[in-house]
Amino acid sequence: MASTAGMAKGGGSRRRRRSHRGGAMNEINMTPFIDVMLVLLIIFMVAAPMMTAGVPLDLPQTKAAPLNMDAKPVTLSIKATGQVYMGETELPDDAIVGKLAEVAKSGLDERVFVRGDKKVDYGRVAQVMSIVTGAGYKRVALVTEPDQR
Repeated sequence: MASTAGMAKGGGSRRRRRSHRGGAMNEINMTPFIDVMLVLLIIFMVAAPMMTAGVPLDLPQTKAAPLNMDAKPVTLSIKATGQVYMGETELPDDAIVGKLAEVAKSGLDERVFVRGDKKVDYGRVAQVMSIVTGAGYKRVALVTEPDQR
């Protein structure tokens, strides 16, 4: 009996405390918001490297150090079949210079990267590079993957 009286008294005091507080709870629970932001951050960190290359290539591996880049360069990709792409758009040889002129923000000083599949004929890579340098672009470079050994 004593325990029932104590519970009734305690239950009543709890109700009284709530009534003294008054009003609605005005605190925002940030935990779900932070959880969602962290999940989105992880998704974007995983997806970002996959969005850089438009055409899948098997690049040769070298021990050359990576370049220190300020701005995003213009990239030409050469598939194993010899087709040239800018982004995901296939370009015939006579359209390469015109497309470079459209995309190059700093004119002939624009950095141009040539990504060639390791199965493509070396003469084809040299031909594409000669088209680019013949148009007056001075900063043309080959892209490789770091050696895994």
